[in-house]
Amino acid sequence: MRVVAARPVARCATTRAQPNPIATFNTSYGSFKAEIYLDRVPRTASNFIDLARSGFYDGLHVHRVVPGFMAQFGCPESRDPRSPLQGVGGPPDGAFENLVTNETEQRSNGGLIADEHVDRTSNGPGTLSMANTGAPDSGGSQFFFNVGGNAQLDWFSPGPSRHVVFGALVDSAAYETAVAISRVRADDDDRPAEPGAGNE
Repeated sequence: MRVVAARPVARCATTRAQPNPIATFNTSYGSFKAEIYLDRVPRTASNFIDLARSGFYDGLHVHRVVPGFMAQFGCPESRDPRSPLQGVGGPPDGAFENLVTNETEQRSNGGLIADEHVDRTSNGPGTLSMANTGAPDSGGSQFFFNVGGNAQLDWFSPGPSRHVVFGALVDSAAYETAVAISRVRADDDDRPAEPGAGNE
């Protein structure tokens, strides 16, 4: 999959609001777009935009699919769609710019960023959400497209899941593409059985 993040206007919190950037996902199932919620979760969104602009996501494969639930993407180990390490990788440590505050943010301890529990957008159908290990501050490059109503994953819901929504698919066609990807045949570990599913 190739992710192209539109370049938003760099701005600080005191300037007039600009439209959120739109990311284009080019896949073997077609291209689709998502709004990235830079105005709601600037750290999480800026992390995604920085990785997309750098080409980090180019050539990666969707590595986990669960029909009616989600399709997960963003592990660098998925560059080899048969790798048993798919799902455990992340980006390198380093710095990136918060595109709202203009402050420098950090990826550390294996490319992880600090949790951003500030916006209460729910993990509803068609949203993009940050994947993590279940531990605090354990998101990095992996994220998932919700294809079902997954409010149990909200960081503000009861229970252990704490997943921050940082975007949403822009239209029903984009949502149907994500649904189609989530329905590809998978093995017992929810890995697509057809190498290349969702990749371009």
